[in-house]
Amino acid sequence: MTEENKDLGDKAEEAFDKAKEAAKDAAEDVKEATNEFTEEAKETAKEFKEDVKEVFSNDNPDAGKNIAIIAHITLIGWIIALVMNNPKKELASFYIRQVLGIALLGILLSFIPVIGWIASIGVFILWLMSLIYSIGGKEKEVPLLGGYFQDWFKSL
Repeated sequence: MTEENKDLGDKAEEAFDKAKEAAKDAAEDVKEATNEFTEEAKETAKEFKEDVKEVFSNDNPDAGKNIAIIAHITLIGWIIALVMNNPKKELASFYIRQVLGIALLGILLSFIPVIGWIASIGVFILWLMSLIYSIGGKEKEVPLLGGYFQDWFKSL
């Protein structure tokens, strides 16, 4: 039996060495794949950064329009648009004021039970109209309150 145990031990050691070698090869493959992925991700991020600079540069005539559209996308989008805006982009400033007014109107109406919930549909329609106007690149005020929003928030 000692001879059989020795053979089993040798076979086990041989199998262990093969497994160890296979694990080492797999680790090298994973490391190589990770390096390739990292390089591709860096290149993609660099291209994205260049595209963003191009889209929002002051030389791009649609930069104000792009910022105006971003202003309509949640509170975070509005904050990003506010930070990205500069005085040269009048269209963006116009829609930043509009969206602020619409958002504040929605918040105020939400405190009124039942009537406020129904009025929130109107606020959504105003927001949608403003978004459509901004996509069209036109400075068009929302009905009823748009002029007030422009006047009240003219410092933005």
